[in-house]
Amino acid sequence: MLKRIFAIFLMAAVAGPMPVRAQDAAAPFDADLQRLAEILGTLHYLRGICGSNEGQKWRAEMQALVDAETPSAGERRNRMIASFNRGYNGFQQTYRTCTPAATVAVRRYIDEGVKISRDLTARYAN
Repeated sequence: MLKRIFAIFLMAAVAGPMPVRAQDAAAPFDADLQRLAEILGTLHYLRGICGSNEGQKWRAEMQALVDAETPSAGERRNRMIASFNRGYNGFQQTYRTCTPAATVAVRRYIDEGVKISRDLTARYAN
């Protein structure tokens, strides 16, 4: 038994550390993407209660963002989805109906999302 454990340890030591998959490596713009995901979650909830009749528009936008950035399972994908859910759940706890404050929040979040999108495009697009 001791020989087997030693052999496993030796193989692991020779192989070296496992490489980090590219999709899980942090990109310099990950914080912005996570903020954008949170905004999309917020808009998905608030636009729904404010009668915008957009259906799954903001969720679909989030799905497109996740698919473009993290095509398969991984930590980056999980962080982005968690950010979306945080935005959705945070406002779900605050607003049950559309109020003037909710309408103002929608406008501000759309403006912030547009700014983040423009900044990311200007800085990182080819």
